[in-house]
Amino acid sequence: MSMDSSNFPFVWMSLPDDSEKNFRQGFEEFEANLKRGEVFVLLANSAPAEDREHSQEEKKYTSLWMKKHKAELRKLVLAMIVIEPSAAKRVAFKAFGMVFAKFWGYPLMLASSREEALETAEKLLSRSRKWGAT
Repeated sequence: MSMDSSNFPFVWMSLPDDSEKNFRQGFEEFEANLKRGEVFVLLANSAPAEDREHSQEEKKYTSLWMKKHKAELRKLVLAMIVIEPSAAKRVAFKAFGMVFAKFWGYPLMLASSREEALETAEKLLSRSRKWGAT
């Protein structure tokens, strides 16, 4: 994974493909966003590949990293919004969203377009500001 934080609090995430080797760099970028201490929304142009296999090293690192940052993740990441144009695929991902939220501590939301994703992200951020959550 890699992150583009140039439009923070809108953080665009590129999800890994089978060839990704340096998964730790993505977590370093994620951690840098958490260190800002401000709420943000993750956005992704595509859903993760269903058949992508994670190495044991990657699984262990991810689990340990997530546990270390659990409180920050729950407090600062309002959601991950994945753009998926296919209605059928969006429906299929809803069940995965429950597992995702339980593990990561923030919800997985789906949007049919970039415009819808940004609109949803802005609503989440506005609501957060209204309630003073940081």
